[in-house]
Amino acid sequence: MATITRESIGPLHDKLIVKVDKEDYYPSFDKKLKDYSKTANIPGFRKGMVPAGMIKKMYGSSIFTDEVLKSVEKELYGYLNKEKPEIFGQPLPLNSDLRNMDINEPASYDFEFEMGLKPEYAIADLSKAKATLHKVVATDAMVDEEINRMQIKGGKMTEPETIDNDENVLNLLFKESDKDGNETEAGINKENSVILKYFTSSVQKQMKGKKVGDSITVQLNKAFDADKLAMMIEDLGLDAADADSAKKYFKLEIVKIGLVEKRELEEGFFKEIYPGKEIKTEDELRAAIKEEIQQYWDGQSHNQLQDQLYHYLIDETKMEFPAEFLKRWLQTGGEKTKTAEDAEKEYPSFSNQLKWTLISDKLTKENSLEVTNEELREYMKAEVMRYFGNMSMGEDTSWIESYIDRMMKDEKQVESSYHRLTTTKLFGWMETQVKAKEKEVTPEELTAMQHHHHH
Repeated sequence: MATITRESIGPLHDKLIVKVDKEDYYPSFDKKLKDYSKTANIPGFRKGMVPAGMIKKMYGSSIFTDEVLKSVEKELYGYLNKEKPEIFGQPLPLNSDLRNMDINEPASYDFEFEMGLKPEYAIADLSKAKATLHKVVATDAMVDEEINRMQIKGGKMTEPETIDNDENVLNLLFKESDKDGNETEAGINKENSVILKYFTSSVQKQMKGKKVGDSITVQLNKAFDADKLAMMIEDLGLDAADADSAKKYFKLEIVKIGLVEKRELEEGFFKEIYPGKEIKTEDELRAAIKEEIQQYWDGQSHNQLQDQLYHYLIDETKMEFPAEFLKRWLQTGGEKTKTAEDAEKEYPSFSNQLKWTLISDKLTKENSLEVTNEELREYMKAEVMRYFGNMSMGEDTSWIESYIDRMMKDEKQVESSYHRLTTTKLFGWMETQVKAKEKEVTPEELTAMQHHHHH
């Protein structure tokens, strides 16, 4: 009769010894042998007429080992299902020697397994967390910048007769020369596109009023300020580290003058930007853009607050782990086996992940934050609607329901949506547990805080 004994081999680290007797595995081994002799195809023998001794000699050992291991596995999983110990992963086999198994002398065999136990722990009290909601306020300057970007993006390129605007895009032929504009033999000769405002103000003055075909001669370090100069030197294929590069003279011949004619702020343009909204005036456009910018930064603020809460829970919740077991599990438990060094390296971030999984599972259960099927469908529907965005969907949207039905059958899709939704719910709930104080910051300051994110 099979028996299982359990003993502790370290903190949160237990050993199971599974002992199987002859009667646990021999009957099924015997039956397997008989089945084999009925079906084996062996040259020189009719099917089903192969002598049992021969089958035993040929296949006996491997069938024997298989049946012993099967009975061990059955006992082990029977025990885990009945006792339900709180463990990480599956038990790992400890060294069991299969060489002492003798098909001719069936005996009792011991197999040892180790298991890592989950710790008892109390989650840190969120209401004690000192958290700050860093807020960015959308400004008129941000709105101006966005409108300007949209006007240029939606504008059309024109080719004015003369250079008359610091936004002129100039295609220039750079010909290496002396200071009087006489071209250098075998010197650099390269076309490049430069916006007028990138030049120093004295060169801009010289350029104003010039037409295609005209030219001026410049010395690079007098034509560009330091930040643009380095870029220009590189574009021309010169060595930026060589101080003489910046002193070179070039004759600049104007090949083409361009100017993006910005889009007028009128109703047709508003419709292109926001097809779904009825925007008639510039004021309404500004209000819509400001609201969008504010929403974006509010989202970023909440992400950053959630990041603080995540770190608070990870740092303040005390938890012990069966480290030795988990490191062994890291080596063998994944799809690829790892070396002890790799497992050692991965362990700190792995144990943090494990810690977060235990904390978030417990909070989700204790506060009934589980996601229902209905919520999952609604979430997927919102995702689909957002994906199709401002496209006109027509009157008949019944196809969406059957589309969602199909999505609900896709395990991967369901799993990732479920995970995102649970995370959103959990972090939303966590925010309600703290009294975060508000602090106004600049977009740059907030972005600098978001160096890492977890969920």
